[in-house]
Amino acid sequence: MKLIRFGAFGREKPGVLVDGKRRDLSAKFRDWDREFFEDGGVAKVAEALKSGAGAFPEVPENERWGACIARPGKVLCIGLNYKDHAREQGLELPKEPVLFMKATNTVVGPYDDVLIPRKSKKTDYEVELGVVIGKRARYLDSPEQAKGHVAGYCISHDVSEREFQTERGGQWTKGKSCDTFNPVGPFLATSDDIPDPHTLDLSLDVNGERRQTSNTREMAVGVFALIHYVSQFMTLEGGDLISTGTPSGVAMSMNPQRFLGAGDVVTLRVAELGEQRQTFKQA
Repeated sequence: MKLIRFGAFGREKPGVLVDGKRRDLSAKFRDWDREFFEDGGVAKVAEALKSGAGAFPEVPENERWGACIARPGKVLCIGLNYKDHAREQGLELPKEPVLFMKATNTVVGPYDDVLIPRKSKKTDYEVELGVVIGKRARYLDSPEQAKGHVAGYCISHDVSEREFQTERGGQWTKGKSCDTFNPVGPFLATSDDIPDPHTLDLSLDVNGERRQTSNTREMAVGVFALIHYVSQFMTLEGGDLISTGTPSGVAMSMNPQRFLGAGDVVTLRVAELGEQRQTFKQA
């Protein structure tokens, strides 16, 4: 299944994407939020669709695409998790996953504008595979057990301001948590649609120029091992989002560096998970 959300920002409704058409499920479900996932909501949607998606109203084409999940309880990101990304920076892979958090109100729709912060000179892009947690996970015994805690997968754009991130003191939070810095979607493909998340091609273009090309097999630590690892430090809850790292080609690593400016259009693709496109504008 492909779960979507639609409507005005802050008033999104839940739906599904079937045969290229968005269907409105708001008469039966409130939202794709923590309560939905924790209560076995994905199975309930599958049951509701057994009678056919045509039983649900079609969403008008001009309706905005919202983030495919409601604002999550946590947005967790993994740093330096692609072997090609480590190579381009001349760095050794970390001995353990680098884990950091991003403000949850960065989450916006896949086609929303992204705002370049005031005084920003180094706004950067990062295409990533997003993993959405399906049920509470704490002290999991193994990566194998983690498989049962995945609701699904989506594109996650981990936009970053590198000066704020690395030159302004403290941890990375300042460079990761600016408004609109995490477009998510266009849809959440439930885990049964993605039997192996480690075989997916990723790409990112800026103004039609290819900047990032890779495959999730380049991840140093795979999806299920990451979930198992994170669960040793904190409780993961339904609807939490994990962005699993970005491959090579980010602007920070180019020579010369080519950061984003107002008017730039960034297009992201992940196999089986669709396409995002954002226009960058000055805040």
